[in-house]
Amino acid sequence: MESSNWSKDSWKSFPAMQQVDWPNKEKHQDVLRQIAALPPLVFAGEIRKLRTMLASAAEGKAFLLQGGDCAEEFRECTAPTIRETMKVILQMSVILTFAGEKPVIKMGRIAGQYAKPRSSPTETRDGVVLPSFRGDMVNSSNFSVESRTPDSKRLLDGYFHASSSLNILRAFTRGGYASLEKVHAWNKEFVRQSKEGKSYEELATQIEKALTFMKVIGIEQQLSPQINEVDFYTSHEALLLGYEEALTRQDSLTGIWYDCSAHLLWIGDRTRQVDGAHVEFLRGIHNPIGIKIGPDHDLDEVRRLLDILNPDNETGRIVLITRFGKVKINDMLPPLVRSVQEHGGNVLWSCDPMHGNTYTSDSNYKTRSVSDILQEIRSYFEIHKAEGSIPGGIHFELTGKDVTECTGGAQEIMDHHLENNYSTSCDPRLNAQQSLELAFLISDLLKG
Repeated sequence: MESSNWSKDSWKSFPAMQQVDWPNKEKHQDVLRQIAALPPLVFAGEIRKLRTMLASAAEGKAFLLQGGDCAEEFRECTAPTIRETMKVILQMSVILTFAGEKPVIKMGRIAGQYAKPRSSPTETRDGVVLPSFRGDMVNSSNFSVESRTPDSKRLLDGYFHASSSLNILRAFTRGGYASLEKVHAWNKEFVRQSKEGKSYEELATQIEKALTFMKVIGIEQQLSPQINEVDFYTSHEALLLGYEEALTRQDSLTGIWYDCSAHLLWIGDRTRQVDGAHVEFLRGIHNPIGIKIGPDHDLDEVRRLLDILNPDNETGRIVLITRFGKVKINDMLPPLVRSVQEHGGNVLWSCDPMHGNTYTSDSNYKTRSVSDILQEIRSYFEIHKAEGSIPGGIHFELTGKDVTECTGGAQEIMDHHLENNYSTSCDPRLNAQQSLELAFLISDLLKG
């Protein structure tokens, strides 16, 4: 992929949306210089391996499972929290692998999802106007002048929290915890007695029997990394371009540029202007790139984005993540698929069934209905089947905690239950039981 007239700071010559007005510009630049001198968070070889896997998913030979927090919080950067989120993704991947009979690419919205775009730069409460909460990498969610004032030091804090998260993830995925021999241990106590938990236990028992059979016939599992280890990739929205630039490094082996803040970066609905700074920055890095596509899109603009971000039309480079909602997906996804097909674009299709189904409950909580999410997922698979395209991935906001943030599901969480354990700092997340419920549904669709 050629990136002519590109440098890692060429984005500065383009209009940049959703950037922060840092009050101390000199301090901001000093922090970015410190980050630029620190080690990369991920490595070029890992990114290249992910691109190969994503190319397989685009061809229907693998499936992408991407999930995690809407906005990570520094205070949740603990071993138990990271482990519990990873558990859910591992459980879901086992269900999907068993049903779909193909590898599942495990990817977290983790180790970098600390900044959020906002519809308004300010928030008003009781007549008091303050800057909006932009994520822990920018300011604090507490409603005070001091808390809401952007602080550049938080960028450095974000780097070190991401580094700590990656350290824990690598320890779990390489140190035996992610071994298939632990498949029963991944089931959470509050899920175990549910219908989904019992179905998972039955699946885990089948896997356990298969592993026992392998031992009996003399296959040494210690020599099989596919059984004892997993590849777990990280992703976040490439929002704060100064931070992303500071972690963009040139690979010593190939001379190619990679943004080493995460394996995959995505560009949001609010920042994917074809003549904008985010597109300019992303076109020059060789990471796989996700593009969020919501209802407010233009087909010609999507095709132009594909040309700019993937001029060589390489499979595994672009993940198109649609987020239409249950009401609009049937009208909007088919023409988008046809447009991309007619353009000849090699993309991996993924579905974000969360953002288009968000609403405010009667009790004034932002929430999502599991039944609405299920409906959009079903439509996603049905439409791609009808159009002859491949539904290659799914994108969830989820947590390993027993939260009450999304209504419905087998737990029958109602509006009045939301206050019981509503702990997100941004958008509502599926809990572990709801996540497994969705995994079993998707497994049925993969079989079909």
